[in-house]
Amino acid sequence: MLAESRRAAIAGLLGSAGSVTVSELEDRFGISPMTARRDLAELERQGRARRTHGGAVISAIGSHEDSFAKRLESAPEAKSALAAAAVATLAPRQSVFLDSSSTAYFVARRMLEEGIEATVITNSLPIMDLVSTSAGSSVELIGVGGTRRHLTRSFVGPYAVHTVLGHFADRLFLSVKGVTRDGALTDADPLEADVKAAMIAHAHEAFLLIDDSKLQAHGLSAVGHIADLSGVFAYGVAPHALAQLRATGVEVRAVAGAAA
Repeated sequence: MLAESRRAAIAGLLGSAGSVTVSELEDRFGISPMTARRDLAELERQGRARRTHGGAVISAIGSHEDSFAKRLESAPEAKSALAAAAVATLAPRQSVFLDSSSTAYFVARRMLEEGIEATVITNSLPIMDLVSTSAGSSVELIGVGGTRRHLTRSFVGPYAVHTVLGHFADRLFLSVKGVTRDGALTDADPLEADVKAAMIAHAHEAFLLIDDSKLQAHGLSAVGHIADLSGVFAYGVAPHALAQLRATGVEVRAVAGAAA
Protein backbone atom coordinates (compact mmCIF):
# COMPACT_ATOMS: atom_id res chain seq x y z
CA MET A 1 0.00 0.00 0.00
CA LEU A 2 1.28 3.45 -0.88
CA ALA A 3 2.10 5.69 2.08
CA GLU A 4 -0.61 8.19 1.16
CA SER A 5 -3.30 5.50 0.95
CA ARG A 6 -2.12 3.89 4.17
CA ARG A 7 -2.23 7.20 6.02
CA ALA A 8 -5.75 7.82 4.74
CA ALA A 9 -6.72 4.40 6.07
CA ILE A 10 -5.13 5.19 9.43
CA ALA A 11 -7.06 8.47 9.56
CA GLY A 12 -10.21 6.44 8.92
CA LEU A 13 -9.39 4.15 11.84
CA LEU A 14 -8.88 7.16 14.06
CA GLY A 15 -12.22 8.54 12.99
CA SER A 16 -14.08 5.35 13.86
CA ALA A 17 -12.19 4.14 16.95
CA GLY A 18 -10.90 7.44 18.32
CA SER A 19 -7.40 6.09 18.89
CA VAL A 20 -4.78 3.71 17.47
CA THR A 21 -1.55 2.22 18.74
CA VAL A 22 1.70 1.63 16.93
CA SER A 23 1.39 -2.12 17.48
CA GLU A 24 -2.11 -2.13 15.95
CA LEU A 25 -0.79 -0.40 12.86
CA GLU A 26 2.08 -2.88 12.61
CA ASP A 27 -0.33 -5.83 12.65
CA ARG A 28 -2.94 -4.29 10.38
CA PHE A 29 -0.65 -2.91 7.66
CA GLY A 30 2.42 -5.11 8.05
CA ILE A 31 4.72 -2.16 8.63
CA SER A 32 7.60 -1.51 10.98
CA PRO A 33 7.25 0.50 14.20
CA MET A 34 9.34 3.26 12.61
CA THR A 35 7.01 3.47 9.61
CA ALA A 36 3.96 3.52 11.86
CA ARG A 37 5.41 6.38 13.90
CA ARG A 38 6.32 8.23 10.72
CA ASP A 39 2.76 7.89 9.46
CA LEU A 40 1.36 9.19 12.76
CA ALA A 41 3.81 12.08 12.75
CA GLU A 42 2.66 13.06 9.25
CA LEU A 43 -1.01 12.85 10.26
CA GLU A 44 -0.24 15.04 13.25
CA ARG A 45 1.50 17.55 10.96
CA GLN A 46 -1.66 17.61 8.84
CA GLY A 47 -3.78 18.25 11.93
CA ARG A 48 -5.60 14.93 11.57
CA ALA A 49 -4.16 13.24 14.68
CA ARG A 50 -2.57 13.99 18.01
CA ARG A 51 0.30 11.70 18.96
CA THR A 52 0.35 10.01 22.36
CA HIS A 53 2.75 7.59 24.02
CA GLY A 54 2.59 4.44 21.90
CA GLY A 55 0.07 5.71 19.37
CA ALA A 56 -2.26 8.58 18.54
CA VAL A 57 -5.77 9.91 19.08
CA ILE A 58 -7.99 11.77 16.67
CA SER A 59 -7.24 15.49 16.75
CA ALA A 60 -10.82 16.28 17.76
CA ILE A 61 -10.24 14.39 21.00
CA GLY A 62 -9.08 16.98 23.46
CA SER A 63 -8.28 17.69 27.03
CA HIS A 64 -10.96 20.39 27.40
CA GLU A 65 -12.75 19.95 30.66
CA ASP A 66 -15.60 21.96 32.14
CA SER A 67 -15.59 22.99 35.78
CA PHE A 68 -17.45 20.86 38.30
CA ALA A 69 -20.03 23.62 38.81
CA LYS A 70 -20.76 23.78 35.08
CA ARG A 71 -20.99 19.99 34.76
CA LEU A 72 -23.35 19.84 37.73
CA GLU A 73 -25.83 22.00 35.81
CA SER A 74 -25.58 19.90 32.65
CA ALA A 75 -28.21 17.19 31.92
CA PRO A 76 -29.64 17.03 35.47
CA GLU A 77 -32.57 14.83 34.36
CA ALA A 78 -30.22 12.18 32.97
CA LYS A 79 -27.98 12.26 36.04
CA SER A 80 -30.94 12.05 38.43
CA ALA A 81 -32.35 9.05 36.56
CA LEU A 82 -28.97 7.32 36.47
CA ALA A 83 -28.43 7.97 40.18
CA ALA A 84 -31.85 6.56 41.06
CA ALA A 85 -31.20 3.41 39.04
CA ALA A 86 -27.75 2.94 40.56
CA VAL A 87 -28.80 3.50 44.17
CA ALA A 88 -31.71 1.06 43.73
CA THR A 89 -29.16 -1.74 43.35
CA LEU A 90 -27.41 -1.07 46.67
CA ALA A 91 -27.79 -3.35 49.67
CA PRO A 92 -27.56 -1.93 53.22
CA ARG A 93 -24.10 -1.29 54.67
CA GLN A 94 -22.17 -1.71 51.44
CA SER A 95 -18.97 0.21 50.73
CA VAL A 96 -19.08 2.41 47.65
CA PHE A 97 -16.38 4.15 45.63
CA LEU A 98 -17.63 7.39 44.04
CA ASP A 99 -15.39 9.21 41.58
CA SER A 100 -15.21 12.98 41.09
CA SER A 101 -17.81 13.12 38.31
CA SER A 102 -20.94 15.24 38.67
CA THR A 103 -22.97 12.06 38.05
CA ALA A 104 -21.39 10.48 41.14
CA TYR A 105 -22.44 13.59 43.09
CA PHE A 106 -26.05 12.88 42.09
CA VAL A 107 -25.55 9.30 43.33
CA ALA A 108 -24.32 10.56 46.70
CA ARG A 109 -27.24 12.95 46.99
CA ARG A 110 -29.71 10.15 46.18
CA MET A 111 -28.11 7.90 48.79
CA LEU A 112 -28.58 10.60 51.42
CA GLU A 113 -32.18 11.29 50.37
CA GLU A 114 -33.05 7.60 50.71
CA GLY A 115 -31.20 7.18 54.01
CA ILE A 116 -28.96 4.44 52.63
CA GLU A 117 -26.57 2.95 55.18
CA ALA A 118 -23.21 2.78 53.45
CA THR A 119 -19.58 3.75 53.51
CA VAL A 120 -18.58 6.14 50.74
CA ILE A 121 -14.96 6.39 49.59
CA THR A 122 -14.39 9.37 47.30
CA ASN A 123 -11.83 11.85 46.00
CA SER A 124 -14.58 14.41 45.29
CA LEU A 125 -14.55 17.44 47.59
CA PRO A 126 -18.20 18.32 46.75
CA ILE A 127 -19.30 14.81 47.75
CA MET A 128 -17.26 15.07 50.95
CA ASP A 129 -18.94 18.40 51.73
CA LEU A 130 -22.38 17.00 50.89
CA VAL A 131 -22.03 13.96 53.14
CA SER A 132 -20.34 15.72 56.04
CA THR A 133 -22.95 18.51 56.21
CA SER A 134 -26.02 16.27 55.91
CA ALA A 135 -27.78 16.10 59.27
CA GLY A 136 -28.57 12.60 60.47
CA SER A 137 -26.72 10.99 57.57
CA SER A 138 -26.28 7.23 57.77
CA VAL A 139 -23.37 7.40 55.33
CA GLU A 140 -19.86 6.95 56.68
CA LEU A 141 -17.26 8.92 54.75
CA ILE A 142 -13.68 8.07 53.80
CA GLY A 143 -12.10 11.02 52.03
CA VAL A 144 -9.31 10.40 49.55
CA GLY A 145 -6.66 13.10 49.87
CA GLY A 146 -3.93 14.21 47.52
CA THR A 147 -3.32 17.16 45.24
CA ARG A 148 -6.44 19.29 44.84
CA ARG A 149 -7.55 20.11 41.29
CA HIS A 150 -9.30 23.46 41.34
CA LEU A 151 -11.29 22.82 38.14
CA THR A 152 -12.90 19.58 39.28
CA ARG A 153 -12.66 20.14 43.04
CA SER A 154 -11.14 16.69 43.38
CA PHE A 155 -8.02 15.13 44.87
CA VAL A 156 -5.62 13.38 42.51
CA GLY A 157 -1.99 12.34 42.23
CA PRO A 158 0.13 9.48 43.63
CA TYR A 159 -1.14 9.87 47.20
CA ALA A 160 -4.76 9.75 46.05
CA VAL A 161 -4.10 6.59 44.03
CA HIS A 162 -2.23 5.06 46.99
CA THR A 163 -5.18 5.80 49.29
CA VAL A 164 -7.69 4.27 46.87
CA LEU A 165 -5.56 1.15 46.54
CA GLY A 166 -5.52 0.88 50.33
CA HIS A 167 -9.25 0.14 50.28
CA PHE A 168 -11.65 -2.31 48.68
CA ALA A 169 -15.27 -1.46 47.95
CA ASP A 170 -18.36 -3.50 47.13
CA ARG A 171 -19.40 -1.07 44.40
CA LEU A 172 -18.02 1.68 42.24
CA PHE A 173 -20.19 4.19 40.43
CA LEU A 174 -18.29 6.38 38.00
CA SER A 175 -18.60 8.36 34.82
CA VAL A 176 -16.04 9.40 32.21
CA LYS A 177 -15.61 12.06 29.56
CA GLY A 178 -16.31 9.57 26.80
CA VAL A 179 -16.37 6.00 25.54
CA THR A 180 -14.82 5.16 22.17
CA ARG A 181 -16.50 2.88 19.65
CA ASP A 182 -14.22 0.01 20.64
CA GLY A 183 -15.08 0.42 24.33
CA ALA A 184 -12.14 2.42 25.68
CA LEU A 185 -13.03 4.59 28.68
CA THR A 186 -11.40 8.02 28.44
CA ASP A 187 -11.04 11.11 30.58
CA ALA A 188 -9.70 14.61 30.02
CA ASP A 189 -7.00 14.52 32.69
CA PRO A 190 -4.41 11.76 33.21
CA LEU A 191 -4.40 12.17 37.00
CA GLU A 192 -8.18 11.81 37.17
CA ALA A 193 -7.90 8.79 34.89
CA ASP A 194 -5.38 7.19 37.27
CA VAL A 195 -7.73 7.54 40.25
CA LYS A 196 -10.66 6.11 38.31
CA ALA A 197 -8.53 3.17 37.13
CA ALA A 198 -7.47 2.44 40.72
CA MET A 199 -11.10 2.46 41.84
CA ILE A 200 -12.04 0.02 39.08
CA ALA A 201 -9.21 -2.29 40.14
CA HIS A 202 -10.33 -2.35 43.80
CA ALA A 203 -14.10 -2.51 43.39
CA HIS A 204 -15.89 -5.85 43.57
CA GLU A 205 -18.38 -4.48 41.05
CA ALA A 206 -17.79 -1.38 38.92
CA PHE A 207 -20.62 0.39 37.11
CA LEU A 208 -20.38 3.11 34.51
CA LEU A 209 -23.14 5.74 34.40
CA ILE A 210 -23.53 7.47 31.04
CA ASP A 211 -25.94 9.27 28.75
CA ASP A 212 -25.72 9.48 24.97
CA SER A 213 -23.33 12.45 25.05
CA LYS A 214 -20.57 10.19 26.43
CA LEU A 215 -20.60 8.19 23.18
CA GLN A 216 -19.87 11.32 21.16
CA ALA A 217 -16.97 12.76 23.18
CA HIS A 218 -13.57 11.41 24.10
CA GLY A 219 -10.73 12.46 26.35
CA LEU A 220 -6.99 12.20 25.87
CA SER A 221 -6.33 9.85 28.78
CA ALA A 222 -7.28 6.19 28.93
CA VAL A 223 -9.02 4.98 32.09
CA GLY A 224 -9.51 1.37 31.03
CA HIS A 225 -11.88 -0.66 28.91
CA ILE A 226 -15.58 -1.25 29.22
CA ALA A 227 -14.82 -4.97 29.56
CA ASP A 228 -13.20 -4.17 32.94
CA LEU A 229 -16.63 -3.20 34.30
CA SER A 230 -19.48 -5.18 35.80
CA GLY A 231 -22.11 -3.17 33.99
CA VAL A 232 -23.27 0.06 32.40
CA PHE A 233 -26.30 2.20 33.19
CA ALA A 234 -27.25 4.07 30.00
CA TYR A 235 -29.73 6.93 29.70
CA GLY A 236 -31.08 8.19 26.38
CA VAL A 237 -28.88 5.90 24.29
CA ALA A 238 -30.18 4.84 20.88
CA PRO A 239 -30.82 1.13 20.16
CA HIS A 240 -27.86 0.73 17.79
CA ALA A 241 -25.51 2.28 20.36
CA LEU A 242 -26.90 0.03 23.10
CA ALA A 243 -26.27 -2.95 20.85
CA GLN A 244 -22.69 -1.77 20.30
CA LEU A 245 -22.12 -1.52 24.04
CA ARG A 246 -23.64 -4.95 24.66
CA ALA A 247 -21.45 -6.46 21.95
CA THR A 248 -18.47 -5.89 24.27
CA GLY A 249 -19.97 -8.50 26.60
CA VAL A 250 -20.78 -6.09 29.43
CA GLU A 251 -24.27 -5.93 30.94
CA VAL A 252 -26.02 -2.73 29.86
CA ARG A 253 -29.12 -1.49 31.69
CA ALA A 254 -31.24 1.03 29.79
CA VAL A 255 -32.48 3.60 32.27
CA ALA A 256 -35.84 5.38 31.85
CA GLY A 257 -35.58 7.56 28.79
CA ALA A 258 -33.26 5.14 27.00
CA ALA A 259 -34.34 2.71 24.31
CA ALA A 260 -34.68 -0.79 25.74
